[in-house]
Amino acid sequence: MAEKMIKSVPGCQCQVDALITIDGRGQIVLPKEVREKADINAGDKFVVISHQSGGKGCCLFLIKADFFSETVKNTLEPLVRDILE
Repeated sequence: MAEKMIKSVPGCQCQVDALITIDGRGQIVLPKEVREKADINAGDKFVVISHQSGGKGCCLFLIKADFFSETVKNTLEPLVRDILE
């Protein structure tokens, strides 16, 4: 049901891939299929971005650190260049 709702959002390419559980030590295990699909390997680093709704945390986004830093650089570099000109 959630997958169908997410796919119906115009322009969204998101889907529900797995339901995971946090263990007693605060750790999660990403299923092998999810790791393979996202090309996640041991030692990969991620940026964790949180979102709050109504003053409570509701969402966490994991973005590969390499992709995030490149995206930030490509976004901010032209802005800084424009400011300095």
